[in-house]
Amino acid sequence: MTDIIPSHPTSLAHSADLTFNFVLALPGRASSPHTQRAYYRWVDTFLVMVAGMPATRGDKRIQRMMALPVAILQKALTPPQVRAWLGMLVNSDQHKQALGQARAAIITLADLLAEAGWLDDYTVASLSRVRVPRAEEGQRPGRWLSIDELHAMLNASRSIATSEAQAQRNVVVMTMLCTLALRREELSAAKWGDISIQNNRHILRVHGKGKKSAIIDLPQSVINTLQAWNTLCQSPDKNTPIIRRIWKGGGISKNGLSADGIWFIVGECAKYAGIDHVAPHDLRRSVAGALYNAEVPIEKISMLLRHANIAVTERYLNKLPHANMGAVMMSDLLGWNDADWLTSSAPSDEP
Repeated sequence: MTDIIPSHPTSLAHSADLTFNFVLALPGRASSPHTQRAYYRWVDTFLVMVAGMPATRGDKRIQRMMALPVAILQKALTPPQVRAWLGMLVNSDQHKQALGQARAAIITLADLLAEAGWLDDYTVASLSRVRVPRAEEGQRPGRWLSIDELHAMLNASRSIATSEAQAQRNVVVMTMLCTLALRREELSAAKWGDISIQNNRHILRVHGKGKKSAIIDLPQSVINTLQAWNTLCQSPDKNTPIIRRIWKGGGISKNGLSADGIWFIVGECAKYAGIDHVAPHDLRRSVAGALYNAEVPIEKISMLLRHANIAVTERYLNKLPHANMGAVMMSDLLGWNDADWLTSSAPSDEP
């Protein structure tokens, strides 16, 4: 992609070799580890799309965040370029929450740079007035998958694998997402020590937003897949991540799979199953929708989603694409559903 940064010289040449430690500065603004990782991802995406820098992942991304090039940031962090970047995100089908988080990451970075004396207050104020594109201006609507589509996604998780270890890992990922309604960051952060038995129930302690934790009862399907995966991992230490990276040769790494890696698995499963544009949060949304359709009490749905209160869950469910059957019922009342004249060139006998 062509760089958005102008190629002409800048008067800020004295900052060419300076770097800014975003990792050190961010915790004062974003206390949640999930939010911090998301901000790193968006800043990295910004540098890739705007400054033409290579993309990074995992430890390399952390290293980049610890030494962000000040000179490049000074040239990239302008209202027109941030606005153009948000527009590109809209065109790439990012949903509303992602767009808001992307904007927040860049505004936070700019504000921290201003505090360090590397951006002027006028630029930061101008950036704060850059707004996220409106929802109807191209954002991807959330998906609510049917039970059959969820089955197809799970079957695809094994089919896309190139080794038995990868297949079992993928099955664990999809089974947990499609039953526990986990956020991808929560699944990435889960460790073997988070699983325990209480009152003869297998439970998972989930570390969610804002350093909050919650307990979820594990269904037998998840227990079975975890036991098979645990055997392949050779009874791993309780402080190691459940979801692991897989080496090209099929070996299981001791390092955990990132939230981006989980996003990739879900996307590949969707492609194999012939379902377009499925993100991990779509699976969380689908769990809520399926339980709602099954007339599960909203209190239980709210507890599974780990919402602060039932009102949040009600708003969440109201945003789901519910069936609007009025036109279908009207067509049935008119008796048009099986009318031959609708598909024939012959004149209609309808009055």
